[in-house]
Amino acid sequence: MKKVAVLLSGCGVFDGTEIHEAVLTLLAITQAGATYQCFAPDITQMHVVNHLTGEVNNDESRNVLVESARIARGEVLNANALEVSQFDALVIPGGFGAAKNLSNFATTGSHCHIQPIVENFIREFALAHKPVGFVCVSPVMIPNIYGKGAIGTIGTDSDTAHAFNEMGGKHKAAQVEDIVVDEANKIVSTPAYMLATSILEAHIGIDKLVTKVLEMA
Repeated sequence: MKKVAVLLSGCGVFDGTEIHEAVLTLLAITQAGATYQCFAPDITQMHVVNHLTGEVNNDESRNVLVESARIARGEVLNANALEVSQFDALVIPGGFGAAKNLSNFATTGSHCHIQPIVENFIREFALAHKPVGFVCVSPVMIPNIYGKGAIGTIGTDSDTAHAFNEMGGKHKAAQVEDIVVDEANKIVSTPAYMLATSILEAHIGIDKLVTKVLEMA
């Protein structure tokens, strides 16, 4: 039975993991006959957003690992506990947490860097030639991990695609139900809520992504 690591970035689309994407990912992995283990970095998230009003709450601070435990029903490990030999693949759901907590793409664009613990986590899979699935905005981390010419998609947003290419990646436009595959680097990406207008639309691409990642494992 294949086992997939799932890297979370908090809880909530505006300051953490997009919850629908995370749950759809976990469901697709299970439906495919594989198992999963959630991980998250033990770091303070960039800021806290009131998801009802969209306003930033500057008086509150939250921890990415603690918040991710909400999605994982408490079954989440610190990212520094990874033993990559125990896993066949990795999937990273999106949400602004990927661009605010796992990396700082949201504030620096193409000049972004990835949190060191997160970079090491993903790079373990890359160095082991194990497939990684990037969902929604999380593909912005691909160029920094895989280097020049690595292929991925965030959908059709021209500004984000331009930044992806500026970082050395090769962006391919895709629709919500599509996946983009970099066979050489064993990368799969899909736009999900970068384009999705419903949970069903997000499900189609995520299900395809998980299927392909497991096929490549």
